[in-house]
Amino acid sequence: MTRPLLFALSALALTPPAAAQLTGRPLPHPVFPPPQFEAAITAGTRTRTGEPGPTYWQNRAAYTLRATLDPTTNVLRGEGTIRYRNASPNELPFLVLKLRQNLHREDALRNRRVEITGGISLSGFTVGGRPVAEVTEGAPEPGRYRIDGTILTLALPEPLAPGAEVELAMNWQFRIPAAGAPRMGQDGEVYYIGYWYPQVAVYDDVYGWDTDQYLGLAEHYMGYATYDVTVTAPAGWLVWATGELQNIDEVLPLEIRRRLDRARTTDEIVRVVRENERQAGTSTARGEGGQLTWRFRAEDVRDFAFASSNRYVWDATRALVGGGDGTRDTVGIHAFYRPDRTTWRRAAEFARFSIEHLSETIIPYPYPHMTAVEGLIGGGMEYPMMTLIGVTRDDESLFGVTYHEIAHMWFPMIVGQDETAYTWMDEGLVSYNTNVGTDAFFDGSAPNRPEVDAWARNAQFHYFLAGTGYAVEPMRHNDQFPIGGGTQQVDPVQGAARVVASYSTPALLLRAIEGIYGRTRFLEAYQTYARTWSYKHPYPWDLFHSFEATLGEDLDWLWFPTLFETWTVDQAVGAVEQRADAVRVVVRDLGLAPMPAPVRVTYADGTTAEQTVPVATWLAGETEAALTFPAGTVRRVEIDPGGYLPDIDVTNNVWEVEQPVNSGASTSAPGGSGE
Repeated sequence: MTRPLLFALSALALTPPAAAQLTGRPLPHPVFPPPQFEAAITAGTRTRTGEPGPTYWQNRAAYTLRATLDPTTNVLRGEGTIRYRNASPNELPFLVLKLRQNLHREDALRNRRVEITGGISLSGFTVGGRPVAEVTEGAPEPGRYRIDGTILTLALPEPLAPGAEVELAMNWQFRIPAAGAPRMGQDGEVYYIGYWYPQVAVYDDVYGWDTDQYLGLAEHYMGYATYDVTVTAPAGWLVWATGELQNIDEVLPLEIRRRLDRARTTDEIVRVVRENERQAGTSTARGEGGQLTWRFRAEDVRDFAFASSNRYVWDATRALVGGGDGTRDTVGIHAFYRPDRTTWRRAAEFARFSIEHLSETIIPYPYPHMTAVEGLIGGGMEYPMMTLIGVTRDDESLFGVTYHEIAHMWFPMIVGQDETAYTWMDEGLVSYNTNVGTDAFFDGSAPNRPEVDAWARNAQFHYFLAGTGYAVEPMRHNDQFPIGGGTQQVDPVQGAARVVASYSTPALLLRAIEGIYGRTRFLEAYQTYARTWSYKHPYPWDLFHSFEATLGEDLDWLWFPTLFETWTVDQAVGAVEQRADAVRVVVRDLGLAPMPAPVRVTYADGTTAEQTVPVATWLAGETEAALTFPAGTVRRVEIDPGGYLPDIDVTNNVWEVEQPVNSGASTSAPGGSGE
């Protein structure tokens, strides 16, 4: 079943209580899960406490694939088997497979421009050893399949019973599209191969089969599987992939293996393959008939990609991450790049920091390696254990994209969220981590580079649309954002809606939670969610329930305005009254999204006092509140001194006394009123 397109719930509008009716202030609507999610709770696969239920299940697949890369023709040939196990309680009369290379078919639906290659061609398709045939019209009968764009629907010869397995086998080939294809491709020197094999779609406990078409813009929802993959390429062409290399002695010369061994035991960056070594017999074994076959195995991953080039140099080092038993596990760190991309000489350093820092912030990285690959695309794209990063970049830019793409190893690689329908769950969480990681890495070491101030840049992008009428709620299907996807000209402001909703706004929401509850409690909630849903498929309501269970509070007042609506925060210092017995500060809430208002008063002698207007005040329908502080001469009053809240107008957050050039003092109230 296709997931329903998501939209803001303002049409349900709010039925405000009496207090809100008196002030005219709308209040956040309760966040109700859809009927399918409620049904999953009833069935025991989901809970209202943010954990999988006692009857939670996942179907699994095991892929045995063989790929042959031919750089002379730019054709990828594949063959393989898929063993699929039905762990659900339901009988499955048909299977759904994703053929993502069909994005490049002439007749495919898409929302961005792509090269037309003809898509993927299948042959020798069997089920349990029995041939199956294609039909072009109508629903396929048992033993037949139909291809509709990037979706293949296979009617099984016999329904797949609960607990049973079925084996599919097939051959396929496609012309590898040119660079920027999107997210994979080739430029004649570099080949990055993603979405290259038929993949069984997710069948889950909430919506059943995921039948969303791949239109080019939205990314993916994928199931966990085991992969045994061989890649045959010309000798002298380095190949690296998702998973662990199984036949290293057959494909890499002794000296290269020695350097890799050293990289596993040192914090230095080891030059594994150097510029003058890029040929068969030196960078790789000589092979037979000018070809080499590389074998890889990966477990508990949701996809498999590989890269190959005879122009790459290869750097390697290690990262040390905490193991579950208190030990330190070694993760291989690799960077493949063309030597004229000089900034990439720091790529392995950036990747190592990212893995170690993210492992401390979220949960330890579980896979054997993390590899950064240069080339082809305008930004970055994540695959299990691999990331592809393009465009010539300076240090700060390369670090930011590297950290961002590596953060995707947690969301959605480890925590298997549906990035097609709920893009903010991946990009928003990853953007939050990228900002934290960027601040930690540079630590003020680039004071003349404002673009390194990650949170300021993030906030600026959010405020670019906030309150303009162009903003779109994050809880919207990725293919339903008003951006045109490169197929038509759109207003540039409107064109930013997807990025702001999916990246900037949810990142600022997480930062607000961190500020409201403190970093320790926030990380407890964040890490609990990640641990609980590792190698599983959470929906937004699982995230909501998980955070609420850890923090001990219903957060609908937080989720609804920011994720289901485009309400904004705008708090202001309304007045400051300095009396003989006390200081009275009036706080005004000018926005629609309610947030606690932390206030700091700084006195002339440098001492401070802090209080907070609780969110309950605004939820009672008020738009103004007064706080009473100890008496004294006030120099400054500031709302949100930690800068955690996504306030769209910080100019009215501060009241301060100006010190004139001569003696004496006068008061002023930038953005507010002073007395």
